[in-house]
Amino acid sequence: QVQLVESGGGSVQAGGSLRLSCAANGYGDRPNCIGWLRQAPGKAREEVASIDNEQITRYSDSVKGRFTISKDNAKNDLYLQMNSLKPEDTGTYYCAATPLPFCPSVPSAYAHWGQGTQVTVSS
Repeated sequence: QVQLVESGGGSVQAGGSLRLSCAANGYGDRPNCIGWLRQAPGKAREEVASIDNEQITRYSDSVKGRFTISKDNAKNDLYLQMNSLKPEDTGTYYCAATPLPFCPSVPSAYAHWGQGTQVTVSS
């Protein structure tokens, strides 16, 4: 059974930093693509960043240059370092993974999801 468990969310003032972690358990082999997605109140879920088995990363335009995704393949852990946070970064952040041989183009294509962790950025 695949289980994704996020941690590291919290409240921070604009300009601050947070680091999210995700422990991915239950994959016989590591997932081919794992990423961070977020959902703000009243908005659709969107991908923030993803990374595949070749360490190729993808970022949404809104976080490029501020967020960094990384993973520890030995432990199947995923991280998201978030710097220069803005109020519009507020939302629930989810770790999601897929065994597909590529990172999905739409959030709904991710097969497995964590329970989410709240990030609140105040101005």
